[in-house]
Amino acid sequence: MAIQRTHPELQPYAAQEAQSRGRRYPENPTAYRGEYQRDRDRIVHSTAFRRLVYKTQVFVNHEGDLYRTRLTHSLEVAQIARTVALALGLNEPLVEAISLAHDLGHTPFGHSGQDALNKCMSEYGGFEHNLQSLRVVDVLEAKYAEFPGLNLTYETREGILKHCSARNARELGDIGERFLKRQQPGLEAQIANLADAIAYNNHDVDDGFRAGLISLDMLREQVLFEEQYLEVHRLYPQLEDRRLIYEVIRRMINYVVTDLVEETRRRIESAEPATIDDVRNQPGPLVAFSTDVLAKHQELKRFLNGSMYRHERVLSMTRKAAQTVEQLFAAYMNTPSTMPADFAESAARAVANGDTSGKARVVADYIAGMTDRFAISEQSRLSKQPLIDS
Repeated sequence: MAIQRTHPELQPYAAQEAQSRGRRYPENPTAYRGEYQRDRDRIVHSTAFRRLVYKTQVFVNHEGDLYRTRLTHSLEVAQIARTVALALGLNEPLVEAISLAHDLGHTPFGHSGQDALNKCMSEYGGFEHNLQSLRVVDVLEAKYAEFPGLNLTYETREGILKHCSARNARELGDIGERFLKRQQPGLEAQIANLADAIAYNNHDVDDGFRAGLISLDMLREQVLFEEQYLEVHRLYPQLEDRRLIYEVIRRMINYVVTDLVEETRRRIESAEPATIDDVRNQPGPLVAFSTDVLAKHQELKRFLNGSMYRHERVLSMTRKAAQTVEQLFAAYMNTPSTMPADFAESAARAVANGDTSGKARVVADYIAGMTDRFAISEQSRLSKQPLIDS
């Protein structure tokens, strides 16, 4: 017997499987899993998801095993997003699937790797990790006999593509339509987007302090941190820095998540959406922080950008990472045969058709799928190997 496809416990404007816009390739339902659970499971079993364990957040993977990776970040985003979805009566498996998939297209070496690959691809359509995440689940994952990619539902794919230019949207069919019509995604997608921002801000504080890039005194200048620090210090005056920092961060997350739930509930009550389509037709997102908490959140983000992400130790690492990506791109463009057979064959077909942009996209797909450590080892290998292709 197939499981129930409508969930009356959810709010009427939540994403419901019974009203889903479906999959690109129709499939029969399973007996014991819902469609969004099925999406989540396919993501967890994907090659791209496994590779996230060796892709960096801020610190290159080989710098130590205490810092967050794309995998741990994605799990933390999912945890926050599920909490918010459950509190608001929204679809928990869907928000988890979106959260787990949102970084599948990220390059090695974090944002520095993405920036470097985008620069390399500037003449060939550019590179953007949100689009690449969608490309991973739609095209690049090769596991199933009946279709390419993971064949996820529209609602999961909608959540993965957080932003998109009009030029790219026109090429994406139904999934790009909302950007052309200036519509909002469903509430589950909106939650995953802000859960990502919450996880970034608060957990980068933890990693930055652990790495010695930011000090307790520097953090206390941030309102969001200082408010929680004073309460923790009052309750536990003898607490050592390591546990003190974690206790503050734990409370910071609780503070902003609580505000997100309450402000979103207020906006929903004001807008009175009856269906998910009403959510999509709103002039702006309904999932949001209050004005006061948003200001504190953005202040912390600016602080991290200036004091941590632009720290000389991080910048030195990102320069090396960018150089590695640029050297890999040049090597594979000159010698496509040095890539694995499936990529090399795709590049060769593009060359045979006079499609240089197609060849470049194959190279970008290969590089974007690399882990940090594999990219470093490949750069070392290729630097010792003569280029032989034309």
